[in-house]
Amino acid sequence: MFSPTLNTHKPLFLSNSNNKIFSSPFLSQQPLFILHLSKTPFKPTTTLSVSATLIPSSPPPSNQQLYQPFRPPPSPIPSQYKSLDAPSRLEILANRLGLWYEYAPLIPSLFQEGFTPPSLEEVTGISGVEQNRLVVGAQVRDSLVQSNTDPEIVASFDLGGAELLYEIRLLSATQRSAAARYIILNKMDAKGAQDLARAMKDFPRRRGDKFWESFDYVLPGDCLSFMYYRQSREHKNQSESRTNALQMALEVAESEKAKSAILKELEGEGEGKERAEGETADGVRVPVVRLKIGEVAEASSVVVLPVCRSEDGERKIVEAPWECKGQGEFGVVVAEKAWERWVVLPGWEPVLGLARGGVAVAFPDARVLPWKANRWYKEESILVVADRGSTEVKADDGFYLVTLDGAGGDFKVERGSALKERNVVDCLGTVLLVVRPPRYETDDQLSDEDWE
Repeated sequence: MFSPTLNTHKPLFLSNSNNKIFSSPFLSQQPLFILHLSKTPFKPTTTLSVSATLIPSSPPPSNQQLYQPFRPPPSPIPSQYKSLDAPSRLEILANRLGLWYEYAPLIPSLFQEGFTPPSLEEVTGISGVEQNRLVVGAQVRDSLVQSNTDPEIVASFDLGGAELLYEIRLLSATQRSAAARYIILNKMDAKGAQDLARAMKDFPRRRGDKFWESFDYVLPGDCLSFMYYRQSREHKNQSESRTNALQMALEVAESEKAKSAILKELEGEGEGKERAEGETADGVRVPVVRLKIGEVAEASSVVVLPVCRSEDGERKIVEAPWECKGQGEFGVVVAEKAWERWVVLPGWEPVLGLARGGVAVAFPDARVLPWKANRWYKEESILVVADRGSTEVKADDGFYLVTLDGAGGDFKVERGSALKERNVVDCLGTVLLVVRPPRYETDDQLSDEDWE
């Protein structure tokens, strides 16, 4: 029986006397395969039958933890501590051996080995709050070093600087460097550092506020000064509280332009010949305040007021609860009757002493206000806070909440002089405060490279 075998030969080329290769479309450049027939008998291959038995894997033990708690990535450990075991690291933390920013990285390294803040506190005596402050403060200090901050400024935080650096953690790398320098030069404590960081973080959100352009964003002192200036506008004109806030703003201001703006306020010039927002010819001012994001949460005291819509009419104003107050150890707010809408405001001076009769009226825009209209009047809704306990139109320079067309009409804010000209002697309430909504722009958000 014949069995075929396959041999491979080199390709065949033709050449002339000059050793030049001829090519032809009929000659394949691929190897030629020649089939030979041999007389070797063909033997069929035998096949083997193989059977496999599937051995089931052993089930995992019942006490195995499928989900492990999150462990933060370890921070770089200083070279002098890398060779130490866990007991030695615990001893360093317990005895505070070394500078705070040197042993702070030991805390996350112990977390990697299974410790938790409570267990670490039990061994070392460092509370969970202080652990977080040390770790974050050390990270902020590292960012100051990486951003080439003056070494003398950085060294000023070597002794007890964790609490100060912790307060500027939310600032960008550039802002941290400027804030750290300002804190050291002005010998600020932790509360001062916290106010400075909040002022720097909040300043871009206040774009459009009065005198905002007079303060320099890159100067920490100007940001802090603008915060005090804003606080002064929450007080009545020519009051002691307002004057004190303006004096504090003047003391911390760095740029000459900011100092000039504050001096104008102290001297009563305001905006020059034009009247300020909410100011009448006699100089009486109704505070116009923009609510800050998170301001209610940070306030030490708050005021809870029922809210009516501008189109609800006089009946809703009368029916709204007159009093709500905190009761019990937790200060649970209890109202005299149920109501649909409520608002919580910080305990600003104009409304803090309002015991009964306070109400907030929501307007879709600010064109109901009886003074010179600005661009934002058509763009933002407002809340007008009024005292329903004071309904008599007394002062010509006062502001009062009235209805346009009788009891069923929309609300409007009118001057006392205009009401007296129409022989109006009673109103729905005396206006105490105008609140603008918080801004949610993201133009001041930090980019990824700003975070350290």
